[in-house]
Amino acid sequence: MNTRRRLVLALGAGTLAPFAAFAQPRKTIHRIGVLGTGSQANGATLYGAFAQELKSLGYVEGKTLAFEYRFANGNLNTLPTLAAELMQKKVDVIFAPNSPSVQAAQKVAGATPIVFATVSDPVERRFVTSMTQPGGNITGITSSSPQLILKRLQVLKATFPKVSHLAVAISREFRASTQLEEIQRTAKGMGIEVLPIEIRARRSFDEAADVLRKWKADAFSCLETSVNYFNREVLAEFSAKMKIPAIFTSKDYAEAGGLMSYGANSEAAYRHAAVFVDKILKGAKPGALAVEPPAKFELIVNTKTAKTLGIVIPQAILQQADQLIA
Repeated sequence: MNTRRRLVLALGAGTLAPFAAFAQPRKTIHRIGVLGTGSQANGATLYGAFAQELKSLGYVEGKTLAFEYRFANGNLNTLPTLAAELMQKKVDVIFAPNSPSVQAAQKVAGATPIVFATVSDPVERRFVTSMTQPGGNITGITSSSPQLILKRLQVLKATFPKVSHLAVAISREFRASTQLEEIQRTAKGMGIEVLPIEIRARRSFDEAADVLRKWKADAFSCLETSVNYFNREVLAEFSAKMKIPAIFTSKDYAEAGGLMSYGANSEAAYRHAAVFVDKILKGAKPGALAVEPPAKFELIVNTKTAKTLGIVIPQAILQQADQLIA
């Protein structure tokens, strides 16, 4: 082999690796689609917790991570269109926190992974095959447990022993009646009657109040739905106007002025959902990641609301509370 041919071969060997690398570039930015049922402002704390946890896991927004946000602002009919928009952005994972957003994403996502944070019954809604082996492209954190409704009503009864007529705010979300059936069954065993009532906005107050007075409602609660969560300030305000004890499904209601809440910590659930996203981005299959229960249930008492309404909370309940809002 002459000198010139050796030189050409040497140059070829030296340039092969860079061209091969150029032909197969590594993806450096992961795109996360976020599909919310409320508004970005309404869920700022929760979505902030989700983003902050991803940051703590080593992702840098703008360099290794990009968010595509879509919010329905309380209009669930827009969710399918918003979900389709996320797919057009070629997102790597869809974070759909609750049942309506998962349902919308499921219809268009194909094999794109979906992670949820506050779905109460993922198996019954057919999002997953089982809690331990989801089996498809969806997984995340459930917001419920078999004993949660029982425990919530026990707290209500322990705080207000004379409660016998419980009004429960419902919404028209898909299969929300499952929760209502469980509440009715559990309440019946405790000697409590249940009246379902829908409160969409403040303009519903007068009509709803009239119904509750005629029925002699002496306590108030709500189903765990995204519509109720979006309207949590309205529901807290309504129960205060009725001047009856109320127990809600999460801390966010108590922070909005509700008297009490017992349920999963939503912020912790959103943070933990980010861990699922991280595992998926690193190669884990959603179908192999077991759905996890809430890490903790918490009792919150808004003592400021209690004082305003002239309601006395027993000392034993105050001592059990994880947080008192004054």
